[in-house]
Amino acid sequence: MSCNHVTLVKPALLLLVWQSVWSLDVPLEIRQPPTIVKQSMKEHIVDPKDTMVIECEAKGNPHPMRSGTLDIYAWNDPEQYEAEYQCIASNEYGSAYSHKIRLRLYRAPVWPREILEPVVVSAGLPLVLSCDPPPGPPKPETYWMSSCKCLCTSSPVRQDRRVSMGVNGDLYFSHVLFNDSTADYCCNARFPYKNVIQQKMPVVVKVLTNINLTNHSRTVAEAAPTWLSPSGSSSSTLVLQGEELLLECIAAGVPTPRITWTRDGEDLAATPRMRFKNFNKMIQIPKASFEDVGEYVCAATNKIGYIEHTITVRVKAAPFWLEKPSDLVLAPEENGRLVCRTDGAPRPTVAWFVNGEPIESDTPQPNRQVSGDTLSFRSVTAANTAVYQCNASNQYGYLLANAFVNVLHATPRILGPSNELVKVTEGSRTFLDCRYFGSPVPDLRWSKYGQGNLEGNRFRTHGNGTLEIKRIQIEDQGTYLCVVSNIAGRDQSQVRIEVKEPTLIVTRPQSMKVIRGSDVRFECGVKADVSTPVTTTWMKDKKLLSLGWRTSMDESNLVITNVNRGDEGNYTCVVKSELDQKSASARLMVMDRPSPPTDLELSDPYERSVRLSWVPGDSNHNPITENLVQYDDDDWLPGKWRNLSTYPGNLNSVILHLQPFTYYEFRVIAINEIGQSRPSRPSKRFQTSGAPPDVIPKNVKGVGTWRNNMEISWEVTETWNGPHLKYLVWWRRRDSREEWKNATTKWLKYYIYDADTFTPYELKVQAVNDFGLGPESPVVIGYSGEDRPLTAPLNLRVSDIESTQVTLHWDLVTRNSIKGELKDYKVYYWRDSSQLRWLRVNRGMRSQAFPDTGPEPSGVLAGLVPYSNYKMYIVVTNNRYEGPPSNNIHFSTPEGVPSAPSSFRIQQRHLDSIYVDWDLPAEPNGIITGYSLKYQTVNATRGEELQVEEFPPNVTSFSVRRYDRYTRYRFSAAARTRLGIGEWHTEESPHYTTETYAQDQVDITTQGWFIGIMCAVALIVLILLAVCFIKRSRGGKYPVREKKDISLEPVDDKDQDGSFDYREEERGLQRGQPSTEAMMKPSDSDDSLVEYGDGGEIQFNEDGSFIGQYTGTRRDVRELDFGGSLELHSPMNTIYSLA
Repeated sequence: MSCNHVTLVKPALLLLVWQSVWSLDVPLEIRQPPTIVKQSMKEHIVDPKDTMVIECEAKGNPHPMRSGTLDIYAWNDPEQYEAEYQCIASNEYGSAYSHKIRLRLYRAPVWPREILEPVVVSAGLPLVLSCDPPPGPPKPETYWMSSCKCLCTSSPVRQDRRVSMGVNGDLYFSHVLFNDSTADYCCNARFPYKNVIQQKMPVVVKVLTNINLTNHSRTVAEAAPTWLSPSGSSSSTLVLQGEELLLECIAAGVPTPRITWTRDGEDLAATPRMRFKNFNKMIQIPKASFEDVGEYVCAATNKIGYIEHTITVRVKAAPFWLEKPSDLVLAPEENGRLVCRTDGAPRPTVAWFVNGEPIESDTPQPNRQVSGDTLSFRSVTAANTAVYQCNASNQYGYLLANAFVNVLHATPRILGPSNELVKVTEGSRTFLDCRYFGSPVPDLRWSKYGQGNLEGNRFRTHGNGTLEIKRIQIEDQGTYLCVVSNIAGRDQSQVRIEVKEPTLIVTRPQSMKVIRGSDVRFECGVKADVSTPVTTTWMKDKKLLSLGWRTSMDESNLVITNVNRGDEGNYTCVVKSELDQKSASARLMVMDRPSPPTDLELSDPYERSVRLSWVPGDSNHNPITENLVQYDDDDWLPGKWRNLSTYPGNLNSVILHLQPFTYYEFRVIAINEIGQSRPSRPSKRFQTSGAPPDVIPKNVKGVGTWRNNMEISWEVTETWNGPHLKYLVWWRRRDSREEWKNATTKWLKYYIYDADTFTPYELKVQAVNDFGLGPESPVVIGYSGEDRPLTAPLNLRVSDIESTQVTLHWDLVTRNSIKGELKDYKVYYWRDSSQLRWLRVNRGMRSQAFPDTGPEPSGVLAGLVPYSNYKMYIVVTNNRYEGPPSNNIHFSTPEGVPSAPSSFRIQQRHLDSIYVDWDLPAEPNGIITGYSLKYQTVNATRGEELQVEEFPPNVTSFSVRRYDRYTRYRFSAAARTRLGIGEWHTEESPHYTTETYAQDQVDITTQGWFIGIMCAVALIVLILLAVCFIKRSRGGKYPVREKKDISLEPVDDKDQDGSFDYREEERGLQRGQPSTEAMMKPSDSDDSLVEYGDGGEIQFNEDGSFIGQYTGTRRDVRELDFGGSLELHSPMNTIYSLA
């Protein structure tokens, strides 16, 4: 146990893996042997490019020599330092040794730059691609990639039951397929020490395929299972206890074999300690134990055969501790022992050392005795002070432990602080520390207020001096005294306890499952000691929750508004005081529309189908009920997605039924109760292969558009199934022996010419494209064109003439003369006049069609007006034309009952009476013989009976006296002829509830205002007559110049000397007062100076008087501006003009 000579320097600040060694807590001011407190791992890996550091820290009094961090600087030849190191910490009381530290150099992992030849293998045979990564240290992690030549296209090799990576890093193919040759393969290794990834040179796999000469398809021969790893029928493996156990079985075969496992004849199932991985090809036990020993049998099965392999598992164990030796502090003449109890498989051997030297070579001490794994001391002396090492080893490892024996006298002392104040919560477990030291070991006693000894019931004193109080209560509050003593002295310390009420969460948050967009409130009710302040915080997924505009606190409760998927997680209410902390958690699950599906893949393409597979998105806590598959088949306007079909939500691979010769893109939408997901990314564009048309043309028909042709038409859906879609049209005459004729067209119509009029043909149509003929449509009958009928129906006559209808009869028309299909017989008729000579009628023509009813055709013409004279004629029609009309016939309808009286009016002319009147019916339908009037009160309390009044035809009014002004009546009036009473007209009188309204309804001739107006009008007429009389008595003529200021006066064209004769005006006045409109409309010779205000040539006499004969353009009076001459509309202005 020596240490290589190296230079000790100040510890560097490097992050290293080290192992702590715990020792008895002896105050450092007490003399003591050294103790190693930190050292590097047994397997210590360093980078030679950096400073190589080995940790070794120790404590002791005096401070140990030769301990500390070991720094190795080796720039030229670092390999010389790759060895085992052991650190020794020494002082005058002994030497402590570290375990042996193996220093290993990290070497940059480099694969040899070799050119790998392509691997050629036939389809169906197994294949193993070796990895062989650089060994490390440490051992690398391996994985395989494909398409390695370009990082942008490389991707992990997809592993399944057929293709998988073994424990040794090799890639195993149970059998190869043709698709395995589409890319190269490369092994990658990740070295965790520097997190470096190295890639091996890619290897190309070429797969030879066998072609079936019958159907020209690739075939793979079936093969029974064989083992690729491990080989043979049995093997064994050894694992150390606590290490990872991996059992692997990989088989070849076609179809891919399935792997099953048994142990000692019983089937194996996954447990928390044991997992099945790599598609059941591997068993992983993270920490092996002796209970894993046994025989494991893996079986490979396919439909061709069955094989087994037995793996015997043995478990060994490196030495491990059962009881580790502890440091001893003894007073002289005391006894003690060191125990080094270990176990392992095989059982380890134990050796004792003193200060690093075998105990056998040390100076013998009579009070020291070795007995197996125990070292005993009796009546120790200072000579027994040393560091003792225990070494337990077997073939799989060793254990090394240091423990010192320190013999001394020491006065008792309490190491911790004194006079502490401890605050605790009621009901908690409380620990009062009293760390002490002394030699010999002091006695310790706890008391409350210095009285008694606290031990038993709820009090317990631990070996390190700590007093434990279980379920502390309010009455336990007070001052506690810790006293330690031995023969060398005594020491004490006191602790004061305050007991508080515990903090409680009385209302705990509840887990919730809500829909996105909802508001959430987590309750967290708190109860705490009044003298202890508490703070409430919320955490989400063990991280402090930051509050914002959507997340807030209401007292100690958490409120989240408009939750979204990001709010999902575990929420914890943390209530903290200076004494304790309580928490309560709840989970929030946000239900939302599903996440979109991903990784759409197409496989198994055929003419009319393809398999679509996808990876389902997250259901977001609401099960996916269905998946909607949409497609886009438009090359010109992409993005027009249409629904193809829906599938159950538990499917992620479906067969899609498609149309041949069509480009498709697909996308999938997942649906749950919340709604639809966003559409997935579209799949790759895919085209189905072509096929003959499979659609049968529908609605095939032949119709003539002219007398000697036929239009053959049909309907199809746009399913071409291939390029250059056309239609093959077939036709022949019905009931003939002629061969079918055909023609090809790309349209949905075809015309046959030079056909006889209205001849039947047999027709059929079928679609055709470059891949072949489609199915034929059923044979239908079509007819060539129709012509005008040649003759009119004869012998049109009527019978059973009634007031509103008449029965018609006529003779049949021969089929040949119709020149087409008989559609119907059409009668044209009109009401020529009424038998009431004074009644004007509408002579509009009407028509009615009658179907062919057999050898004696007839029909009823309804909707006629009674007591009228009618004319009519009849024609025969086919589908295109009407034939010539027959001769007109006349008939008259007899009397009928009249329609309801027209213009029915209800008035109230006096407060105590209601007046009704009416007019003749719009359609008398005969000679009116009288009227009937029924009336009855509708709101009187006395309930009068219905009154009926009869009137002769010349009486059309009636007056009824009211009981009071609130009484209302319902009137019904009807006219009658000789045939009976006609339609009734019913109406109720309005509400007459106020006198003002009633007065408005009385005769205006009795009103005072009306009499006053009439008197004023009579006075004006008398004044007018007086003025006219005065003018007439003056007589004669006078010059025009005296009248030239009066506009719009009539001028006599015959009066050439400028005079005016009033006798013409007098004669006009005798004919009556003209209207304002007549006064404003001049005669042909009337005019005025105003019409010539805009210019023009105007003639005057020599004395300046106006000439009666005008020149220039006349304008209509409606075009003149009457802004200053509106007084012409007033009759008073006319009077003043005449004056």
